Amino acid sequence: MIKKISRNEARKARHSRIRTKLSGDATTPRLSVFRSNKNISVQIIDDVKGITLVAASSLDKDLNITNGGNVEAAKLVGKSIAEKAKKANIKTVVFDRSGYLYHGRVKALAESARENGLEF
Repeated sequence: MIKKISRNEARKARHSRIRTKLSGDATTPRLSVFRSNKNISVQIIDDVKGITLVAASSLDKDLNITNGGNVEAAKLVGKSIAEKAKKANIKTVVFDRSGYLYHGRVKALAESARENGLEF
């Protein structure tokens, strides 16, 4: 009997394929997205040094998000990460969707970050 691979395992495989070609450095760090059923988080990473420069999440207290698993929360997190990136003098990033489809919450986060000043 053929076993069906789980969705998360398939996502991890897509993510590993993407990461072989995609990397962030000091001039253009990587904007990495993590999406769970209840929340969404994003961080800007310098892969050369291996450090997180800026991070934002739907769990942040200053955003006052009651339900972090919807499109509206993703828009607020995208706006928050763009504002934090401006403060850290980060203008351009490489977008890493982490194997998730560019649809729904991931798309809303990306478009919100673009509207608020991040370039990718």
